[in-house]
Amino acid sequence: MLQKQTEPLGIELAKRKIITEDDIQRALEYQKNFPRKKLGDIINILKLCDSQLLINAIGEILGENAILLKTEDMQLNITDYISIDIAKRYKAIPFSKQNGKVKVCFADTSDEKAIDKIRLLLLNRGLIMEKYITFESDIDKILATFEGTVADKINPNMDITALLDTIIKTAMEKRASDIHIEPLEDRVRIRYRIDGNLITAVTLDKEKQQQLIGRLKAISNMHEEKQEAQDGRIISYPAYNIRVSSQKNIYGEKFVLRLLKKNSTIKKVYELGFPEDEKLLNECFNKRNCVTIIAAPTGEGKTTTLYSIINHLNRPEVNITTIEDPVEIRIPGLNQIEIDSKISFSDSLRTALRQDPNIILVGEIRDKETAEIAMQAGQTGHYVLSTIHTIDSIGVITRLRKLGLSNYDMSETLATAVSQRLVRRVCPHCAKQRDFREDEINIMTKIANKYKVKLNFTNKKTFDITGCEKCNYTGYYDRIGIFEVLIIDDEIRKLISQNAPSEEIRKQALKGSYKPLVIDGIKKVLSGITTLDELNDKLAIY
Repeated sequence: MLQKQTEPLGIELAKRKIITEDDIQRALEYQKNFPRKKLGDIINILKLCDSQLLINAIGEILGENAILLKTEDMQLNITDYISIDIAKRYKAIPFSKQNGKVKVCFADTSDEKAIDKIRLLLLNRGLIMEKYITFESDIDKILATFEGTVADKINPNMDITALLDTIIKTAMEKRASDIHIEPLEDRVRIRYRIDGNLITAVTLDKEKQQQLIGRLKAISNMHEEKQEAQDGRIISYPAYNIRVSSQKNIYGEKFVLRLLKKNSTIKKVYELGFPEDEKLLNECFNKRNCVTIIAAPTGEGKTTTLYSIINHLNRPEVNITTIEDPVEIRIPGLNQIEIDSKISFSDSLRTALRQDPNIILVGEIRDKETAEIAMQAGQTGHYVLSTIHTIDSIGVITRLRKLGLSNYDMSETLATAVSQRLVRRVCPHCAKQRDFREDEINIMTKIANKYKVKLNFTNKKTFDITGCEKCNYTGYYDRIGIFEVLIIDDEIRKLISQNAPSEEIRKQALKGSYKPLVIDGIKKVLSGITTLDELNDKLAIY
């Protein structure tokens, strides 16, 4: 917990004879190894004094109500007031209600953002918040009781074969994209990535670590004796390809399992969240003799968008070749090539050009050679689609320059850069509809005015997220894309050829149809698909 007192917390506590100077030194030594932990929490962890006495003193020093929060103090169901997602993010727990006032414990009462967020959520329900301070570790212990709801089928006492099988099958049932098996100092933690967020499913006793690792290596065709980083694959689940990656850390070997459905239904590009504008769709993707690039950080749905576009363009009279690492979805009628350690994207692309393709999908532009061949392909009658890691569509130009691509090649061949992010959808099972608050309207209006966009708030509603079993108590279920599109017109082409900086290119783009990601995000907030809080978490807009 952060402290707001004038004197350092240790000195204030020593003055009250709660701890000694030697205790302070021990706590500070501990903090060197765990710099994110606050001194009050460390003193409690090290049991340097009575916990009740300590929290009372901290409350006095900060001028806050204080409580040593225990499970038996919980008089409320947390998810009746806030989602577990919100509780974990802001380290806050509503624990008691009386006369329209809800008592809420915080690990950090100086975190104004957290306090305002919880206060507003309760105000929207006609409730007043009364804040308390407690130890972060006590909040974590109470929130950990909700972890079992994510994977209550997992019994840590199963034999190892059944345990690992249940961990994997439960992840599939819960729509997880990844499973993280993480050795910690005193236990093994299993987490699922669901809708982009990691959720703890279960923790296992440390003695199960080696058995679990041994079984995992055996079914993923890894060398069991090696502890260096390895890649493997599990093929024993008919509906999934599972990629396995291992890496040694200080407590053992960590594994990440990527779950890839073999026969996933490819969504139409509009279903992914792309603006429903057929003219824009054709202007972006129905092209020849050029290159289109999808840009986003890792895990933001670039490959899914590429598949959707390719499926949209797939016709019997068109020869489409894809070069991927790996082939995630098999699409009838396509020539799909999977690269491996013996062949690179650039080698495969060079060979594919001799196979008379109309359209080429290159999974990712990673180096100068691949970028140059892709541009050459675009200049010689092919339409090339690929991805690149940048934060926005203007950044595609900067990234290609850093890879060593010439401004001439870019200006001649790059036709479209599309950037995207994934935001979580409001859970339809538990969200509570309400009117937009004045502060939310002001935030969105200010952003819209900056980009000369008019917003209509008439009859528009938003939601308070709560959380239920179906959404793993997060308040969100599934994700949707938000997009920005940069069409390389004559003016932007000219700026690229002149080596103009990205900000100058952005200014020119804003004079045309280009609008940044946040605008599409706000439109989806107004449509009730997602929330302003979720958009802010993704783009940090306020």
